Amino acid sequence: MVDSNLSLLREQVETTCSGLYTAADIRLDELTLTTSRETIIPLLLLLRDDMRFRFICLLDICGVDWPQRAERFDVVYHLLSPQLNQRVRLKLTTTEDLPVPSACSVYPAADWYEREAWDMYGILFEGHPDLRRLLTDYGFEGHPLRKDFPLTGYVEVRYDDAAKRVVYEPVELRQEYRHFDFLSPWEGTDYVLPGDEKSTDSKG
Repeated sequence: MVDSNLSLLREQVETTCSGLYTAADIRLDELTLTTSRETIIPLLLLLRDDMRFRFICLLDICGVDWPQRAERFDVVYHLLSPQLNQRVRLKLTTTEDLPVPSACSVYPAADWYEREAWDMYGILFEGHPDLRRLLTDYGFEGHPLRKDFPLTGYVEVRYDDAAKRVVYEPVELRQEYRHFDFLSPWEGTDYVLPGDEKSTDSKG
């Protein structure tokens, strides 16, 4: 059953924000508006400044990677209206080459979130004042939350005693991955580890 306040919010959005979004869906007790790169900033401004909405808090900007799509990234915005005690989610799609307008001029908190989305996914934000890595090292290669990013990464770091500094080297797996049997975490042992005997007894 859809909450009456959510239904009212959707009706108000339909009458006020016409042309700024392409779809409005209520899922998991939250309204999601699908928009575009061209309309995201006008939509954010309207939802923030219109007294019927007052979504003055930007809670998060995050990415979702769908590598099989032409526009592989979803960029998702979560807004909160403390006065109305309501949330709304905005969603748009983009590619790794097409930038999304930065929301920093609308919500200063977008600075951190957009840098995080760039660092983790490689999503570009046009007009961001300082779009650089946030969670990884400045010399980091690739974007670790992309679905096609290798599990081991591209490079590894170590401290080189001769060079007296940290050096980057191609990843070298010095041992094979171990396959876990959910009993003993190590394969090839010729002794029973504590607790493993219980599973043997239960089979008998």
